[in-house]
Amino acid sequence: MSMIARLFAGLIAWLQGLFGPRPLRVQFVEGDELPATLPAGRLVVACEDGTLWSAGMVCPCGCGRRLEVMLLEGVKPRWDLRLNPRGLPTLHPSVWVKDGCRSHFWLRDGLIQWCGPER
Repeated sequence: MSMIARLFAGLIAWLQGLFGPRPLRVQFVEGDELPATLPAGRLVVACEDGTLWSAGMVCPCGCGRRLEVMLLEGVKPRWDLRLNPRGLPTLHPSVWVKDGCRSHFWLRDGLIQWCGPER
C-alpha cells in the first residue's frame, strides 16, 4: 500500500473515531432480486407481496465485494432480519465470507461488529 493510501486510510479511521460509526440503513426494493448495484451504507432488502427474499450490502471491510444473504423461509443457509424501533437492521446469524477478504461480522442495530481480531 502506498504512503498516500495509508495516510488516507488513517485519516478516514480518525474521522470515524471522532464521529462514531454510521449505522447501515435499510432500503426495501420490490421483487425477488436485488438491484445490480448496491449503495454503500445500505442494507437492501428484496421483498415481494410482503415476503422477504434476500438482503444485500457492500462488504464493510472496504473490498467492495457484494454480499447477499437469503431471508426466505425454508432455504439453507438463511438469515433472520429484525428492525429495531429506529428501523436499524440486525441480521442473525453472523455474516462470514469464506474466501477473498474473509470478513466475519455481526450486523446489530445497523452497526458492524467484527468477529475475531479488530479491523
